[in-house]
Amino acid sequence: MTTILAPAAHGFDPLGISGRSLPVQAVLLLFGTGVLALASQISVPMVPVPITLQTFAITMIGVLYGWRLGALTVLAWLGEAMMGLPVLAGGGGGLAPFVGPTAGYLAAFPIVAALAGLLAEKGWTGERVVKSFVAHLSANLLCLAIGGAWLAWLIGAEKGMALGVTPFILGAVLKSALAAALLMALARHSAKPIDI
Repeated sequence: MTTILAPAAHGFDPLGISGRSLPVQAVLLLFGTGVLALASQISVPMVPVPITLQTFAITMIGVLYGWRLGALTVLAWLGEAMMGLPVLAGGGGGLAPFVGPTAGYLAAFPIVAALAGLLAEKGWTGERVVKSFVAHLSANLLCLAIGGAWLAWLIGAEKGMALGVTPFILGAVLKSALAAALLMALARHSAKPIDI
């Protein structure tokens, strides 16, 4: 059995990714891209960047899949978008989103998944709810920083901050709290709960 994409050995592996074969991990990767595509369609239109459930799904995939498979899943989803599949917010796809106002956020997404996964592998998840919240919030704020920096380069620092960072901070806090709560519940009901 080959499991090169498996998460590091840690107490939180509710999907049993560490014991899955490479073909099963490939199926999980495809399933993850579907989840990301669906999360992208749950959005509140805003200009120039919509509010979506993408970052929530991305950090959860990073934690549940581990940093390697999580980041690879996000990269595959972005690859689907580049090929023109309508998997981004508002059914977007093609190359235009990768050079427009959302490009910085899109570039940040695999990094965000990897960060959330790495912190989870260090034990920042499950029943360690405060650390889990901080891990998700850190990943969300990193996404805002990278996306906001790109937007600032396009339209200026003040407008970039006002349109691409500030409106999303409360959402980042709420999504991080929801993720931490769900992962705590999952850890409590998992066959392999985290060892505190």
